[in-house]
Amino acid sequence: MSKIRVLVTDDSAFMRKVITDILSTDSEIEVIERAKNGLECIEKCKQLTPDVLTLDIEMPIMNGLDALEKLMNEYPIPVVMLSSLTREGAEATIQALELGAFDFVTKPSGPISLDIHKVGDRLIERVKAAASARGRIRRTDGKASKPTTISPVAAQPVVRPVVTSTPPILTRLPNTTKARLVVLGTSTGGPKALQTVLTQLPAKFPAPIAIVQHMPAGFTKSLAQRLDSLCQIKVTEVTDGEILQPATAYIAPGGYHFEVHSVNGRLQAHLHQQEPRGGHRPSVDVLFESVSRLTNVDKWAIIMTGMGNDGTKGLKLMKEIGPVASIIEDESSCIVYGMPRAAIQAGLADHIAPLDKIPEVLCKLLH
Repeated sequence: MSKIRVLVTDDSAFMRKVITDILSTDSEIEVIERAKNGLECIEKCKQLTPDVLTLDIEMPIMNGLDALEKLMNEYPIPVVMLSSLTREGAEATIQALELGAFDFVTKPSGPISLDIHKVGDRLIERVKAAASARGRIRRTDGKASKPTTISPVAAQPVVRPVVTSTPPILTRLPNTTKARLVVLGTSTGGPKALQTVLTQLPAKFPAPIAIVQHMPAGFTKSLAQRLDSLCQIKVTEVTDGEILQPATAYIAPGGYHFEVHSVNGRLQAHLHQQEPRGGHRPSVDVLFESVSRLTNVDKWAIIMTGMGNDGTKGLKLMKEIGPVASIIEDESSCIVYGMPRAAIQAGLADHIAPLDKIPEVLCKLLH
């Protein structure tokens, strides 16, 4: 089997050397070249056609964001960003994911991290995952996109909805006394997927949306703020004890599990730091399991792009305890077809839809 060919880009010679040494400890990875700024990175990408690129954000001549945007427009390649834990670093990382970066790894102690080895295993894991997703990385102008359809699962004919440039409109709501709740889980590729889905929802969306996006502490607030600036609905990082309101998306803060409880007939957020589940905190399973215990609530569950199988156990429990309609992202649009595949293989999908059709399916189900 051929090795994963990696180009390492960082303005620090020390960081280039250490990142190369870390990646070279894995027999499946080969660092083929190094670049010291964004411009040199682009030139070497075109010359060497690496499988994966690691990219620093803060660099002279051309920074990582400018290089990433140019690459995604002209030469899409799986990119793993190296970011800092500062507020500015978090904002830049969210922008990088929006531009098409596959994922990111945080430097433990700033631009030049002498302790970068602490995240060595994660860096290797991210590079391998990025390599496996190479065929799914698309140009940001959309030219590599494939035509897609919505597939309701239960032996129904494929639906080909009319695609419009405006969000679906909910003009009348059903006469119901039940609370309503949408829960959503996603991981790698999730920030960009969330933008696609949430920006298409109407301002008067009739239910709160509880979201778990796998992301470390310090980044989910920037993600929520960025999405809030783009969406008609409100998007916020959820706080403990907050009452969930319709037309609002609540994102679990990194490092905390997010549960939804019923308190005096109202849906309330409960955050805690119990042990990670399957290596994740927040965990989709923890969210879904808490929602499975809610009574007198209409529920819809969505699972989108991500590694692993987080969400499958929780969705199974939701379906065992009470009615819930599920929407699973179709393989055709997933950056990583792990979490959706696990849910589909477990027989838990009521509707399978490509990313850009999920808002339409959801609005029709709620209407």
